[in-house]
Amino acid sequence: MPKILVIHGAGMNMRGKIQLEIFGPMRLPEYDERIRGYAAELGLEVEIFHSNIEGEVVNKIYAANDEGVDAAIFNPAAFGTGYPALVAALSQVKFPTIEVHISNPIRRGPASQTAAVSQGVVAGFGIAGYALALRGLKDLIAAKK
Repeated sequence: MPKILVIHGAGMNMRGKIQLEIFGPMRLPEYDERIRGYAAELGLEVEIFHSNIEGEVVNKIYAANDEGVDAAIFNPAAFGTGYPALVAALSQVKFPTIEVHISNPIRRGPASQTAAVSQGVVAGFGIAGYALALRGLKDLIAAKK
């Protein structure tokens, strides 16, 4: 069963508490529950990780590479720009990454720097963006085998 690492970046713990007009009322534990459901429907194993600390996210990405994770989904949240260590980590691992955004961040500012080193980006589809990313990664992994 392919294993996908899902990383929630800085500020994701605030979803459903602030900026409801942009992100809606869903809180992070509900995101995780929905993501696990999407993965189960697709026959994928997911590990979900959240941190507000850049170094912890970088370490998790490198550890996932060493542990043989097949792919990752990364919602950088507040880590979208100005975090060169994250860009470097994502560009150095052997697995593909899909960047996911609940909203369309380009409507609020510059494009994410981590998107430039990701296999693809899904933005603006709410929580369903994770389902789209999981389906895309499943197909990508299957094509490589």
